[in-house]
Amino acid sequence: MKPYPRLALALAAVLLSSSAALAQPVQGQGATFPSKIYDAWGRAFQKAGGAAVAYKGTGSGDGIKQITARKADFGGTDSPLPAAELASRKLVQIPMLVGGVVPVVNLPGLGASLQLDGELLADIFQGRVKVWNDARIAALNPSLVLPVLPIRRVVRAEKSGTSEGFSRYLAGASARFKAEVGASQAPAWPGDPLKAEGNDGMVQTLRATPGAIAYVSFDRVLRDRLPAVKLRNAAGRFVLPTEAGFRVAILESDMHRQGDDLATLLDRPGNDAWPITLTSFVLLDAEPATAAKALGAMKFLYWCFMHGDDLTRGTGFAPLPTSVQSRLAARFTQVRPKDGQLPAYQAF
Repeated sequence: MKPYPRLALALAAVLLSSSAALAQPVQGQGATFPSKIYDAWGRAFQKAGGAAVAYKGTGSGDGIKQITARKADFGGTDSPLPAAELASRKLVQIPMLVGGVVPVVNLPGLGASLQLDGELLADIFQGRVKVWNDARIAALNPSLVLPVLPIRRVVRAEKSGTSEGFSRYLAGASARFKAEVGASQAPAWPGDPLKAEGNDGMVQTLRATPGAIAYVSFDRVLRDRLPAVKLRNAAGRFVLPTEAGFRVAILESDMHRQGDDLATLLDRPGNDAWPITLTSFVLLDAEPATAAKALGAMKFLYWCFMHGDDLTRGTGFAPLPTSVQSRLAARFTQVRPKDGQLPAYQAF
């Protein structure tokens, strides 16, 4: 167990000692970005004696919708909600892990990683650059023989925090993209790009489409051995995504310096920083009807919190910095069941 303050230890005693909710399965729904790691954590939690956990990756927009309607025990989102919206929806938001969005391509016979910068990537996803042997792409890849293929863009079909993070990066890299498309969970991509559901749908469509370019979470790049694009970062270096690169982005942000879990991790300085690094969150009902209804999800999420560093290593994600982790226990105590149970909360 990590050396967290007395509040964390007291909360751990409440959550980890109670058996009231163990028999009830826990249902999570939302962001596909972290869905595979939540599946793995759920299996590990059940093996350790916890309840069965099922997580359905349906997109951040749906995760927010389902937890707001109280149709899931927790929602997953890569698009954090502001404080006013959390209050109006009566939700508690908890950061869980950090990962990267990665442009990937299907360019047979390329032989090496394609190099792009943010502005060129933005123009590609606006449909302004239409062929892979375009002069601008060739200028950044002088050692590659680029295929004479049309560029086929693959984007998410549903509201997605991955799309929001990716489009936010493109908007920061290109004033034209910011003005004409902007950042959102469902960007109005110009033209007629191919559309796919979830990160796994993006992988399937990419593989079936020569000349395609898509954006997926880094764990899918590792699992499916996808050709990742090298991106020019804020230090001017072309880098591939790595867990170490996500940690550099964290260290160069106010998430590390001030413990601000809403701080941007996009395009941070640092030689190895990955430019499209994002934090993924979960949402909980702040006022569940009963303590029993709340405890199942809270047990699972707190268990992940206490074991996060070991559980995250080698998964394609990075754990939260200690400056953020040390503040998380107080978030759990914001959950106040309407039946007045969990009286230990009153002592924190």
